[in-house]
Amino acid sequence: MTRQKTAAILARLRVLLDAQDMTPGRKLPDERALSAALGCSRQTLRQALFTLESEGAIWRHVGQGTFVGPRPDGHPIREAVLLQATSPLQLMQARLIIEPPIAAEAARVATPSDLDRLRRLVAEGRRARSRAECERHDAAFHRAVAEIARNPILLGLLDYLAGARRRAAWQQQWDRTYRRIGASEFTGLHCDQHAAVIEAMAARNDLQSGVAMRRHLEVIAQAMEASA
Repeated sequence: MTRQKTAAILARLRVLLDAQDMTPGRKLPDERALSAALGCSRQTLRQALFTLESEGAIWRHVGQGTFVGPRPDGHPIREAVLLQATSPLQLMQARLIIEPPIAAEAARVATPSDLDRLRRLVAEGRRARSRAECERHDAAFHRAVAEIARNPILLGLLDYLAGARRRAAWQQQWDRTYRRIGASEFTGLHCDQHAAVIEAMAARNDLQSGVAMRRHLEVIAQAMEASA
């Protein structure tokens, strides 16, 4: 029912944007006025506005309002819109671009205590018996690698991508992938690949550490694509 309501409000908003007086750059009424005029909750309105913004039909600026047309050059895209518009496979593509170099950097600076920490995380991951536990240990390992790289910007990027993994679309795809592969194989495969990253880091082989991380993420991406 909520999805149908959002679709109906989205259709009415499209009609509004097609009106002659809704020229690019024109400011829309605020959320309170729009939701009252459309007869919907502000939450439903925001979901519809997120869709329109991801399509480039409107753009929004915190503290200024919502405007008709594509976002002008020089205005950054809102983080919430990026997360809303990102598919699970697009997220994996971003991780493939970002995480291998992070693992390579971690290999260059990792201390013995850092490696011990990663090995403990892998050991804990091998004991995971549910999808939620598996995902929690996997996320902890990847964040630990980024922490070892000792670059707050890289860590912030990884945390941003991790936020997208909490979205319903990712969780549904992850659940299908987990059920398709099976708990024991999924957990064992993940941990073996994590261990390969650690071995490369222990050898101070930054190139191989990045390669091992890429192989790990490629396996996940392929499994998710097969379960789509």
